[in-house]
Amino acid sequence: MKNISLQVEKMSCGNCLSTVENALKGINGVSEAKGSLKNKTVTVLYDETITDVVHMAKAVRHAGYLII
Repeated sequence: MKNISLQVEKMSCGNCLSTVENALKGINGVSEAKGSLKNKTVTVLYDETITDVVHMAKAVRHAGYLII
């Protein structure tokens, strides 16, 4: 398992945070996604043999946000 912190553009409220976390949790291989509105980041625990940051970025973009 690998841990990564992603900076998310436009994440400014609780609904935004929940949307981004749920988008990431929906990816096969992601076991945890926990965000911080203060830092505009999401920390993701994932299995690097199943998924990667490219898939995470696509899921976040599909939810209406961008990883920067």
